[in-house]
Amino acid sequence: MKSYLKYLAFLFVVAVPIFSANAQFSFGGATKPTVTGRVTAVILDSLTKKPIDYASISLFNAKDNKSVNGGLTDDKGKVVLQNVVPDDYKLTIGFMGYKTKTILVKTTAGKPDQNVGVIYISPTAGNLKEVEITGQAALIENKIDKLVYNAEQDITNAGGDATDVMRKVPMLSVDINGNVQLRGSSVRVLINGKPSGTMANSVADALKMIPAEQIKSVEVITSPSAKYDAEGSGGIINIITKKKTAEGTSGNVSATAGTRSNNGSFNLNVKTGRLAVNGSLGLNQAYPQNSKVVIFNSATVEGVTNTTLQDGYSKWSRVGYNGSLGLDYDFNGYNNISTTAKMNRFSNGGPGSSVITRNNMVSTNIRDMDMSFNNLDWNVDYRKTTKRDGEEFSVSAQLSAGRNGSDFSNRFISAGIPDLIVLGHNTGKNNEYTVQSDYVYPFSKTTVFETGVKGIFRNIISDYDQAQQDFDYDQNVAAAYGVIGFKLTKKITVKAGLRAEYTKIDGLAGHTLDFDNDYFNLFPSMVISKTLKGMTTLKLSYNRRVQRPSLFYLNPFRNESDVFNPMEGNPKLAPELTDNIELGYSTFIKGSVITASVFYKNTQDVIESFIRPIVDNGVGKNLTTYINVGTSQSYGFNVFGSYNPKPKWTLMANLGLNTYEVNSRDKDVSTGTFLNYTAFARSAYALPKGWTTELWGVINAPKRTFQGKTDMMYFYGAAVKKEILKKKATIGVNVLNPFNRDLNIKTTNTTANSFQRSDIHYPLRSFGINFSYKFGKMNFDAKKKKVNNDDVKKEEQQQGGGNGGGGGVGGLQGN
Repeated sequence: MKSYLKYLAFLFVVAVPIFSANAQFSFGGATKPTVTGRVTAVILDSLTKKPIDYASISLFNAKDNKSVNGGLTDDKGKVVLQNVVPDDYKLTIGFMGYKTKTILVKTTAGKPDQNVGVIYISPTAGNLKEVEITGQAALIENKIDKLVYNAEQDITNAGGDATDVMRKVPMLSVDINGNVQLRGSSVRVLINGKPSGTMANSVADALKMIPAEQIKSVEVITSPSAKYDAEGSGGIINIITKKKTAEGTSGNVSATAGTRSNNGSFNLNVKTGRLAVNGSLGLNQAYPQNSKVVIFNSATVEGVTNTTLQDGYSKWSRVGYNGSLGLDYDFNGYNNISTTAKMNRFSNGGPGSSVITRNNMVSTNIRDMDMSFNNLDWNVDYRKTTKRDGEEFSVSAQLSAGRNGSDFSNRFISAGIPDLIVLGHNTGKNNEYTVQSDYVYPFSKTTVFETGVKGIFRNIISDYDQAQQDFDYDQNVAAAYGVIGFKLTKKITVKAGLRAEYTKIDGLAGHTLDFDNDYFNLFPSMVISKTLKGMTTLKLSYNRRVQRPSLFYLNPFRNESDVFNPMEGNPKLAPELTDNIELGYSTFIKGSVITASVFYKNTQDVIESFIRPIVDNGVGKNLTTYINVGTSQSYGFNVFGSYNPKPKWTLMANLGLNTYEVNSRDKDVSTGTFLNYTAFARSAYALPKGWTTELWGVINAPKRTFQGKTDMMYFYGAAVKKEILKKKATIGVNVLNPFNRDLNIKTTNTTANSFQRSDIHYPLRSFGINFSYKFGKMNFDAKKKKVNNDDVKKEEQQQGGGNGGGGGVGGLQGN
């Protein structure tokens, strides 16, 4: 109880200045509108008083005479112009055989709807043509604190999933399983600025379940300001999905069928007046295919060496779905409320078999593994704006709930010995409650202040069929921040801030291990951006980040789906703390883009896997757990380029290099310095009559840990697509690794008295056909303030199902 009182007192202390500021700056008055209304009129003949249908109506801004809206009257002479921003307008009515008439119309934030009533027009000659204004965003946009890849502008994404999109995003590297890193470090992946329960369990599986057609853009935030949760040593990736606000109905349907996996998606958006409703459904199924798995262990305990060779296969499959339903309502020009519910479910696993040679004795293991993940995220958000352009107050709340299961069985068959059966079951229950409030106050057009408070309450329970391995975990976080952005000169922009976070942890493992931990951290951030000649920008940034270990790393449940290579968490782990310094450069030259950066990172208490030999019931094993191994210093650079040799030909490449080094005097660890790199190249060509071709390839350098490494891997693909049905649909074929059936993944780990080697042949080659169709209009709304929990380090996806193992319960939900 005392800890919660301290927690609430902390929130109170940091909240007082915010609400004082709210009182000082006042929320009264009208706003420069961010909410739209409607203009309604009825057009009649001045002589006959009969309605005129198909009259052309145009709405012009009274200040500059620019066309902003328009429409045609119906058979009753009525017209309704939607999405009208409150302002002063000229409404012009024109129809062949009648004199053009113009009247003044004014809408306000307090009364955004305006019914101008009946308008009479006189018979005479006149005509007014409609005006259509269109625009298109660049493929890559470089902003002061992030780089944006506009996926919707890349038509070669059709038929893929979020993993395919991520491979094309500058500075990111994606391994074959879909694990994403930013310049060699862990990242936090958000969807529309919000956490996802599915991401908390497995980022790789979650990305495979998001069709590319649902993605509007991807934001890469290498230097997050203090406004963001401090989680993610490498930075933050924010996936923005398509949300339409066109009056009426619009949407998209897509499907992909292939030799390795199938997926489909459906999006529907309906808007009437100030109410917008959107829903989506995504499905994914991966066929079971054999992965050849060879694992060798050698462990020496008390002078006795045991060796174990497992030679067999795993046949894993994956199936899942995700769905969402959202409502958004504008009360008027000042107030907006929105709510969204997202549900995700997927499972993976399957059978496997291995021939085991242990100290020259041969046996057989028949195994099965099944992991399931179920999550619900529900948020409610309220936003209030004022007459001061940019001033905004918001309150948000979110509930995240999940239930995850892990079941495995191992049956060992040896000649002359009764079969030995090892079973395991683990259920994880995850509940999280979040409240936050944010306030933005613009002192001027060039100076903006942001502040806010936040509270996160987490409870995770892991139930195992043996009570001594149960795990009950509570983590509460209180946070407050302040950020100010301003123009130092006409060409220099500064954004600086400070975030304070207090973390309280309590846990009980089984009936014996009771632990608690609390810590307070300050996280400063600063970005200085200078605009040089033309479209060239130079940026210097600094920030401090944290990576709290999630349940995957903390849970002491011992997963023995692979009896000879068990895994368990370590509830005594400390969080990682990282200081980042980055110098970035970007330029745009005649449609070409070049973005480059150099950086330095210093991370304390690095969390890595730790392998040690043990003897359990007379059987020698290599146990994998996690420790704070030491301090890491890393230097690196990244360069991305996009070039158009011809108007319809795009070449794109990304190269990232960084050093790996970990040192600890206490643990006698000194790895030396290694160089990691990742490279991506892509060529896309738009042919006549709507045809598009694409070739791409990825190379990832060996991945290091303080005990071992995973060898280099590469993969490549190609696609051909065709626009059909008046450019409302695309149909295409794609291929992945056509000349190699398997991707060979080799990993070795070496300690003073043990050795472990795994050799996995992961089936990768695939051929597929995809179809995508869009209907209705494509006008997207602005992203609104949402709850955004991005503070917990998640586990990486196990390589290819490997030995049929898995991490017991997944990570914390809703982070």
